[in-house]
Amino acid sequence: MAMVCVSDFEAYAKKYLPKIAWDYFAAGADDCTTRDENILAYKRIRFRPRMLRDVSMMDIRTKILGSEISFPVGIAPTGFHQLAWPDGEKSTARAARAMSTCYIASTYSTCTLEEISAAAPGGLRWFQLYIHRNRAVSQQLVQRAEALGFQGLVLTADLPYTGKRRDDVRNGFRLPPHMKLKNLEGAFEVCKMSLLDPSVTWNDIYWLRSLTRLPIIIKGILTREDAELAVKHGVQGIIVSNHGGRQLDEGPATIDALVEVVEAVQGRVEVYVDGGIRKGSDVLKALALGAKCVFIGRPALWGLAYKGEEGLRDVLRILQDEFRLSMALAGCASVSEIGPHLVQLSKL
Repeated sequence: MAMVCVSDFEAYAKKYLPKIAWDYFAAGADDCTTRDENILAYKRIRFRPRMLRDVSMMDIRTKILGSEISFPVGIAPTGFHQLAWPDGEKSTARAARAMSTCYIASTYSTCTLEEISAAAPGGLRWFQLYIHRNRAVSQQLVQRAEALGFQGLVLTADLPYTGKRRDDVRNGFRLPPHMKLKNLEGAFEVCKMSLLDPSVTWNDIYWLRSLTRLPIIIKGILTREDAELAVKHGVQGIIVSNHGGRQLDEGPATIDALVEVVEAVQGRVEVYVDGGIRKGSDVLKALALGAKCVFIGRPALWGLAYKGEEGLRDVLRILQDEFRLSMALAGCASVSEIGPHLVQLSKL
């Protein structure tokens, strides 16, 4: 079967992954309204393409926090990559480096930070952090990531408790015995309860800043009020995210929330978005509405499920080619020419 679009990888993963793994990756919270709305919201945005523009030479590169990436699509933090491919996050890191883009490694990786780092030396990597009840565990993770050359710290803010994902409950989801949360081995003995700390507040950003020189990006912002607080607390970036629709159901689609957040920060920090990106034209819409870069979650896992590093590179290459084509057809020769004039939001 020819793999010509991201949906082809989704169909392959659904067919060949064990049901429990597919259900885990696919799960949204409750009725999955937000998960599905993330995708549907892109379909309501229409282009206003410009004609007779010289698009013979295309430049799709951009920079995030000063680091150049080959095109504005990075890999969002997702857990348990070994459920999709035996080499897990090592393959993810290699694919990101091969495509010259950013990979955000999850706290809940099935490979250690050291293994991820060694798999793709010189790659652009950020580390995603959950703050745990045992603060020493979080502190150690941050310091390990910085020592290993990770270049950003991504604090996930939308998970004081885990959302109710019905299929995981039905399946009694747990990692297979041969897989481990490699970065947290030993932490479970320290914390018999849930590892996550539901008491985390904005003040903990000051604590994080005391631990590291890395720029802090906050992930999970959906409102103007929280965007303003993020800027006030000195973060360098915001990822507009609803956790792929896995946390609070019936919140906004991320592309809809993006407009509000971009308006609130007024260029003071970089804004990125994840959730629902399935085509290169979706990337163009997100950039037109003010995102500096998008991050893909499930599509990266589908690529891994297909052929590991090679499959993920294929997914990224397809998005890159589609993005370049969409840009050209809309009349943009470089990322700097993309702006709100390119889109109109449906009144539906």
